[in-house]
Amino acid sequence: MENETPQEPPQIEDVSDVKKDPEFKKFALTRILVGIVAAVLLLWGGIVVIGFFDRDQRPIQMETGKTDHFAETTTTAEAPTTAKTPAAETHATVEKVHAPASKTTASPETAHGAPAASQPPVGEHGAPAAPSGPPGVAFTEALIGPLNYELRERFWGWRPNDILDFTDNVNNIQLGVLEVTRRATVQLNERISRTGTTAALDPHLNQAMNWLMVKAEEYWFPSAETKYKDAMDELALYRDRLQRGEAAFFTRADNLIPLLAAFEDLLGSSDENLVKQFEEDGEPVSHFMADDYFYYAQGVAMAMHQIMEAVAVDFHTTLENRNGVDVIHHAIHSLDVARNIRPWYITDADLDGILANHRANIAAPISHARFYVNVLIKTLST
Repeated sequence: MENETPQEPPQIEDVSDVKKDPEFKKFALTRILVGIVAAVLLLWGGIVVIGFFDRDQRPIQMETGKTDHFAETTTTAEAPTTAKTPAAETHATVEKVHAPASKTTASPETAHGAPAASQPPVGEHGAPAAPSGPPGVAFTEALIGPLNYELRERFWGWRPNDILDFTDNVNNIQLGVLEVTRRATVQLNERISRTGTTAALDPHLNQAMNWLMVKAEEYWFPSAETKYKDAMDELALYRDRLQRGEAAFFTRADNLIPLLAAFEDLLGSSDENLVKQFEEDGEPVSHFMADDYFYYAQGVAMAMHQIMEAVAVDFHTTLENRNGVDVIHHAIHSLDVARNIRPWYITDADLDGILANHRANIAAPISHARFYVNVLIKTLST
C-alpha cells in the first residue's frame, strides 16, 4: 500500500473575516431590528394595559336623563335645624365631600353621578328642566364635582406635579378640568354671589379662589393637591350655607354673562389648539402636542358640561324668560359629544387620509359649544 499523505487540519476562519461576511451582517442587522420592534411593541402594550385600567370607567352618556360621574362625591344632606359651631361645621362639610353616593339609589345611570333621588326633572339633551332646592346648590356641587373627582377619586390622584410622569393624557385632562374650575370659581366669587362691585366678597368663595390659583405643578410648599382639596372644602362650606339660607346666589342675566364669556374664551383657546397646523415658532404641531391638545380640550369639556347642566338648573327662570333654554341645551349636547370621544390611541393624520385625525374630531363639538355659548350671551344681553 502506498503511504497516504497526512491531511492538514481545517483552517479556522478569523472572527474578523466572519464579521465582514455580508451574510453575517444581514443576519445581525435583522436580529437587531427584530429586537427593537419587539421592545417597542412591549412598551406600547404596557402603556395600553396601564391605560385600560386607568381609563375613567364612567358610562358613555348620550341619552336623555343620564347623570354625570363627577357628582358622586358631593351628595347633599338636608339642612340642619340647629346651628353649628365653626369647627363642627367644617368637620361636617369635609365628611360630606368624602361621602359616597347612597347605595339605595345606585344604578347603571347613577353609579357615577349624583343620587337619583336628588336629581331635578330632566329636559332635552339631559339638561335639568327646572331648578330644585335653593338656587346655587346645583351649581356649587357641579363646580366641586369634577376637580374633587380628580383629586380624591381618580386612581393615582393629582398627577401634573408627579416627579415620575408616565400618564400625560390624564395630566392634561386634569389641567383642563382645573382651568374650568378656576374660571367658574372666580365668576362665582366676584359676580354671581354678589349684588354688585360694592358688595362684600364671600369669605369661603374668596379663599377657594385663592387656593385654586396655586400652580398645578407645585409639588411642595405648598403642594397643589393639598390646596385644591382645601378649595373644594371651602366651596362645600359655601354650598352648606346656601342650603341654610345664609349665603347669596343671584340668578340675574348680568351675573351669568361673565361666566359664559369666560367659558367662551376657554373654548376658543382649545379650538385654536385643535385646528392649528403650526406652532408659534413655525414648527409643525408634533404628535405629542396633538395628544396634549386633545386631552386638555376633553378635560375642559368634561368639567364645563357638568357646570352648564347646573346653570340650566339654577338659572332656569332667567333662561326661560330670555328664550335661552334651547340654546343652552345645544351647548350642553356639544360638550357631551366632546367629552365622550374616547379613542384608544390619538392619531393626527391628514384630514383626507385613511387614519383618523382626533384633534379635528373633537374640534367640531368644541367649536359648536363655543358657538352656542356665544349665542346664549347675545340672547341674555338683549
